[in-house]
Amino acid sequence: MIAYLKGIIVEVTESRLILDVNDIGYLIYISGRDASNMPGRGEEVKIYTYLNVKEDAMQLFGFLSEDDLEMYQLLLNVNGIGPKAALGVLSVLTPDDLRFAVLADDAKAIAKAPGIGNKTAQKLILELKDKLSLEDAFEKKLGKASETMPLPADSDAKTEALEALTALGYSASDALKAVRKAGVTEDMDTETILKLALKQISFL
Repeated sequence: MIAYLKGIIVEVTESRLILDVNDIGYLIYISGRDASNMPGRGEEVKIYTYLNVKEDAMQLFGFLSEDDLEMYQLLLNVNGIGPKAALGVLSVLTPDDLRFAVLADDAKAIAKAPGIGNKTAQKLILELKDKLSLEDAFEKKLGKASETMPLPADSDAKTEALEALTALGYSASDALKAVRKAGVTEDMDTETILKLALKQISFL
């Protein structure tokens, strides 16, 4: 119904934003991560929104990026996860982190979100795994990281996998341990190595 709102920031807290759009103040619930990245009061910002309609209320949830909004809508499809819980997940994990946590069966990382226990995290992984692909997750992450950390032109598959893992936030030592444990052979491409390494890294 409302794809996005563009206006002036009136107030920002850890969980909500008041946005002035043509002299109308919109109360928008936001993640803690977006709150910390939000411009200051009086600045203009574009917020991608999701309208949650309940019997007794209508609530707007907002995000600084379309990627966050897309992941939020995916989370809402998981049985037992409501609008506030989904927002809590995205306060702790970026969309990239969440995609890789799901694909790597890393319930521990997802369970760090407020209100998400290990059982719910495992359910989330089970329900979202078929809707995500490692190839897409890999492309999106490297697409965002390419400007700040371009891969060398002569980089081999193992090096690219290491670069990708560090771009995801894993330490260089953990990335190296995971790739070594993955049993890499010369004929493996970057995606195969990354998939194997992600399975290993959750055990480090």
